[in-house]
Amino acid sequence: MAGTFSQIYIQYVFAVKGRENLLLKPWRDEVFKYMAGIIKGKNQKPIIVNGVADHVHIFVGLKPAMSISDLVRDIKNNSSNFINEQKFIKGKFSWQEGYGAFSYAHSQIENVYQYIANQEEHHRKKTFKEEYLDFLEKFEIEYNEKYLFEWMD
Repeated sequence: MAGTFSQIYIQYVFAVKGRENLLLKPWRDEVFKYMAGIIKGKNQKPIIVNGVADHVHIFVGLKPAMSISDLVRDIKNNSSNFINEQKFIKGKFSWQEGYGAFSYAHSQIENVYQYIANQEEHHRKKTFKEEYLDFLEKFEIEYNEKYLFEWMD
C-alpha cells in the first residue's frame, strides 16, 4: 500500500482585533506555547510561533489532510478562549477576522524561522502594515486595501 508524502510549509499571520497591543510580554510566550500545542493536537508540525503585542506569525509543516483555513480557525478560536479563561486581559480578547497564509519551500525553512524568531527586532524598523503589504507584494497576491486588517498608524 502506497503512503502519502508531502512537504507543505505555511506561515500564518494574523492580528489582535482592533490591532490593540494586548499580547503582553509577561504571558505572551505562554500563549505561543499553547498555540503550538493546538497545532500538535491537530497532528501538524509547529515549527515556530512568535509575534509582538498586536500580531502573530505561525510557521507550520502542514499535512495535506488538514486545510489551511481549518487550522487557523482552530488556532484562533482555541487561543482566544485560552486568553479569556486565563483572564490575561480585562474584557474580552479576540483576533481580527482574516489572516495571511504564505507557502515556502523546504530550503527556506531556516530563513523563515529566523525572521519569525526576530519579530521584536524587526518591528523596531517596520510597522505591521509595511510588513504585511510587503508579504502580499512579495507573493504577488492581488488585494483591495479595504479588505485588509484594521491598520493603526
